Amino acid sequence: MKPAHLLLVIPCYNEEAILHYTYSTLKAYYADIKQQGLITPDSKICFVNDGSRDRTWEIIEELSLKDADIIGVKLSRNFGHQSAILAGLEHHIDHFDCFVTIDADLQDDINAITAMIQRYQEGAMVVYGVRDDRSSDSWFKRSTAEGFYKVMQKMGVPVVFNHADFRLMDRRILQELGHFREVNLFLRGIIPMIGFKSNKVFYKRLERTAGETKYPLSKMLLFAWNGITSFTNFPMRLVLYFGVLNFMLAMAIVTYIVVAYLVGETIPGWTSTILPITFFSGFNMIALSLIGEYIGKIYEEVKARPRYIIEKVVNE
Repeated sequence: MKPAHLLLVIPCYNEEAILHYTYSTLKAYYADIKQQGLITPDSKICFVNDGSRDRTWEIIEELSLKDADIIGVKLSRNFGHQSAILAGLEHHIDHFDCFVTIDADLQDDINAITAMIQRYQEGAMVVYGVRDDRSSDSWFKRSTAEGFYKVMQKMGVPVVFNHADFRLMDRRILQELGHFREVNLFLRGIIPMIGFKSNKVFYKRLERTAGETKYPLSKMLLFAWNGITSFTNFPMRLVLYFGVLNFMLAMAIVTYIVVAYLVGETIPGWTSTILPITFFSGFNMIALSLIGEYIGKIYEEVKARPRYIIEKVVNE
């Protein structure tokens, strides 16, 4: 089969501790699959610096200047993981036939890229890297991660179960992705929406070799919330359902009060007044906050500010 003209895109944020290991590992792997004839000799690796505060960019620049297979892209500030991926992809859309995105820690098994390329050569335009073994995760991380995918699917978001941002995409997919102009990016939901022929490659996630995870629990929760609010109004619909339930409950309370008055029973004053006020006022605050969240997203989208700004490209 024809070798794939491949670009590997790696978003980087404060990755100085692991970057040399990542480079040497990928360099050896690239040499191997080039020798096998899976990718063309001019296939390259692109490191995207997402506003790192350490020496990440200096290292990327050094690697790019000494190695013709390495491209360095520097964003003007920190735009976020999803925007960094998009910057590396869109900037090179006209120069390569297919693209693989993978995180700099290489916890996603790079050997799965071989199977991805084979699926691509067989006709798949998107190949998703899917974890089939979460035994290396703690019980809490495993249950919350799998719960996230299940909740997203129940809400109608077209995510691939146990798939993050390790995937191969054909150039046509990127061209269609360019028509999605939202600022609040959630690529795990957008890519499956595009359609076309897809396939999956299963792999086991590895231990992180060095450095710290860039997705602690707080960021994971924010990322999940962004995905939910960017793709579905189901939470707003829940507010409606809860409002109807509250109305029915209020009618039941009114009926009880009327009946109690007619039979001459004493109605407790303080408890029967304070508890409903506390309950309904708390729910109203939640409802208003939820509405505000969606309005805030509309505000961000209407401004249509750039999703990333590229400051410098080395060895393009």
